Amino acid sequence: MSAPTTPASHPGGGRDQGDDGPVGARAMVLRQSDYWLTRFRRTWRGSVIGSFLEPVLYLLAMGVLLGQYVDDAGSASIGPSYLDFVAPGMMAAASMQLATSETTWPVMGAVKWDRTYYGMLATPLRVRDIVAGHLTFVVLRLGFTAAVFALVVGIFGVFSSVPGALGAWLAAVLTGIAFAFPVYGYAAGARSEQSFALIYRIGVIPMFLFSGAFFPVENLPAPLEVVARVLPLWHGVELCRGAALGGLDLLPAVGHVAYLAALAGAGGWWAVRRLTGRLVV
Repeated sequence: MSAPTTPASHPGGGRDQGDDGPVGARAMVLRQSDYWLTRFRRTWRGSVIGSFLEPVLYLLAMGVLLGQYVDDAGSASIGPSYLDFVAPGMMAAASMQLATSETTWPVMGAVKWDRTYYGMLATPLRVRDIVAGHLTFVVLRLGFTAAVFALVVGIFGVFSSVPGALGAWLAAVLTGIAFAFPVYGYAAGARSEQSFALIYRIGVIPMFLFSGAFFPVENLPAPLEVVARVLPLWHGVELCRGAALGGLDLLPAVGHVAYLAALAGAGGWWAVRRLTGRLVV
């Protein structure tokens, strides 16, 4: 089955409606809301259970039980307690994992298996509208899941203040966005789901373990510490932890936000370019 061609004057697909610009792009995203709301209604129950249970189990095992041993050995160098140190880092890491899972197999499915994107492209939607609609749904999922995670962290009494909790939530969402956009671009051009193993084996898992979520990166050998500080998850972890515990200085915060925002911007551009090359013939 060949990919459907479009009657578009837009090279990226979709008929020219004369509605380019911010308002037109927003209208095109809203036109997809029924599809994404229907999809969310069919999956939110499982998401709530997973979004609540996962942080509870992680915080109990890593923050409370393992934390007792760490605190007994002396945790003064990492904060008031190991739970306070590890909980914000896990919040950022959870956003990274959700963003990756939501922009790998679902994107490939929409291109290769159920071909949802081809159906969308036969309407006035353009490729960039399709990307924006899907990524908007991912951002909402990130916001919802990070809010549930923040609620659990708040129950454990980690946040120093309500503004700190809000800042940590925003930092977790930004961390997820910084991963979602470039991973979407990778998935849009991938020919086989087997290539996703590379993302997890050389990206997600190493970053999860060595980006400062569970121990200070200063404990790594000097060359590996430099590598860890370049990784995007380290910036998300530092941003989340600083906001949650109230020790975030302005200049480092601006640097972390700029790094993650730049990664998201470049990833968004790449996502549109890769999906255009994949769908438009």
